[in-house]
Amino acid sequence: MDRMSDERRAIALLVDDGGETTATRYGGDDPTRPCFILAHGAGAGQQHPFIVQTSTALAARGINVLTFNFLYMQRGRGGPDRPPVLEATWRAAIRCAVQLGWGSTRLVIGGKSMGGRIASMVLAQTGAPQLAAPVHGLVLLGYPLHPPGRPEKLRVDHLPRLETPTLVVQGERDDFGSPAEVRKAFKQSPAHVDWLEVPDGDHSFKIRRSADRSQADVHAHITDVVATWILG
Repeated sequence: MDRMSDERRAIALLVDDGGETTATRYGGDDPTRPCFILAHGAGAGQQHPFIVQTSTALAARGINVLTFNFLYMQRGRGGPDRPPVLEATWRAAIRCAVQLGWGSTRLVIGGKSMGGRIASMVLAQTGAPQLAAPVHGLVLLGYPLHPPGRPEKLRVDHLPRLETPTLVVQGERDDFGSPAEVRKAFKQSPAHVDWLEVPDGDHSFKIRRSADRSQADVHAHITDVVATWILG
C-alpha cells in the first residue's frame, strides 16, 4: 500500500482467476463510517475527474470511499472484460473493503454507467459466490438501459431479482435511457428505488452552455444527494 496523501491511498486488488488491478481508498481509518465502493464507466478508469471529484467530495462528507479499475482498464485494453470477469472484479472490491475494516455499519456500492450496471447484476445474482459482506444500498450514476439509438436492446433481465434499495441518478437528455424509460424498466424490480433527475443533463450529466446553472453546481448537487442517501 503506497501513501498518496493523508486521505487517499493506492491498494493492490487481487481478482479471482483474473490477475491484479488497483484500487484507491479515500477516507480515514474510522471503520464506523459508511463505505461506498464506486466503479468507473466503460470508457474511463478510476482516475477520471468525475470519479476522483465525487470520491473526494464524499470522503469530505464522512464516507469512506473505495474506487478501482476493472482489469481491462488496468491493462490498457480497448473494450470491457466479459461479464463474469467484471463481476469477479466487483466481488474482489467488496472483499477489499471488508479487509480494510470498512462497511461493517453500512456498505453501499455502485458506479457510473457500466460500473453501476455490473454492480446491480452482482447484487441480483442467484447461485453466485457469496459476497464478503451484506450490501445495504446501490447507487446508479447514469444507468445504461440500452445503447444509444437502440431502445429495443434493453439491459433489464436481472432487474426482477434486484432487491437492494437503490438510488438512480439519470440525466434528462441521457441517450442511454431517458428518466422515463429507466423508471419504467425499474418497475420490474422489487427494490425500493429513489430518483434524482438531472435537468438538461446528458449521460455524463453535462448540461448545455445555455443552461442557467454551472457544471460545478450540477456536480455539487449530485454529490450532495448521493452523500445524503448513503449516510441514510
